[in-house]
Amino acid sequence: MLAIDVRDLRKQFKVQKNREGLTGALQDLFKREYTEVRAVKDISFQIPQGEICGYIGENGAGKSTTIKMLTGILVPTSGHLRVNGFLPYKEREKFVNGIGVVFGQRSQLWWDIGVIESFQLLRKVYRVSEADFKKRLDELVERLELQDLLNRPVRKLSLGQRMRCELVASLLHNPSILFLDEPTIGLDIVVKTEIREFLKQMNREHGTTILLTTHDLQDIEALCSRVIMLDDGRIIYDGGLDDLKTRWSKGREIQFQFGAQTPLETLRHLTQGLEGIEWSLENEVTAKMWLPHSVNVSDAMSRVVGATDIRDIKIFETNTDEIVREIYQSGSASASKEPATS
Repeated sequence: MLAIDVRDLRKQFKVQKNREGLTGALQDLFKREYTEVRAVKDISFQIPQGEICGYIGENGAGKSTTIKMLTGILVPTSGHLRVNGFLPYKEREKFVNGIGVVFGQRSQLWWDIGVIESFQLLRKVYRVSEADFKKRLDELVERLELQDLLNRPVRKLSLGQRMRCELVASLLHNPSILFLDEPTIGLDIVVKTEIREFLKQMNREHGTTILLTTHDLQDIEALCSRVIMLDDGRIIYDGGLDDLKTRWSKGREIQFQFGAQTPLETLRHLTQGLEGIEWSLENEVTAKMWLPHSVNVSDAMSRVVGATDIRDIKIFETNTDEIVREIYQSGSASASKEPATS
């Protein structure tokens, strides 16, 4: 069964047009004019149970609007939508028992009471038995090391501590799907790493389906095998992260540090026959080899390693941030661009 099934999903909003000047303001009092804004434009995708999928896009691309429709907060204008087999905005009571939600900039914890009291209140909201609650809470508290935080008021927690508590709150009722909207925003690298490891563990051990929206592409690289990319309300890419890198990366560079001066012509001769390889000298004993993805890295390296005295090797790849930035600038991920040669 699919965890999430979306077909031709659309969301339109009516936005008031404000006319200029005092005369325009008076006119707006008696007769308002509206314009329609289409935030999500007939998108379709399916997410099977147990998958971790990254849902990315620039500000205003439609990510949060999609998440709000998937969680039942917003009603779609048109299209087909099923989450865990339910229509989210119609079957609320049954539906919410199977999902967990974390919005990075909003809290589901009560600000002035202890963390454990918030958890107890959420237990009652989700109608979790005392025995199941205790077992689940003990497991989550141990994994996220929250023992010393349970009796603190939420307002006295750091951002990293609060986000760990938010994750526990979203998982107390053991949902099969977890929606994460910017869960690591503003966190330091140590806390981000802890949260990523925790999420991978939850997915691995419990088969939890995770839909993750984030501006931090390191989250995507650490967690997701699949990415859906949104631009201006439309999906411009839906596929594997590795495939995206292969199609859009400008290739790889390998830096060699030699034990003695090695002429450029010698290096070019060693890789002769491997199409697309370019060599450049950094200094007397250091050279860089640029190679396209069509060339096997092992084949290219073995030719150089077997014939020269090498002291050090470094491999550089185009990072995901650069790839995504280039795709947005082009407006489409349907076709890769030709790599630039040096």
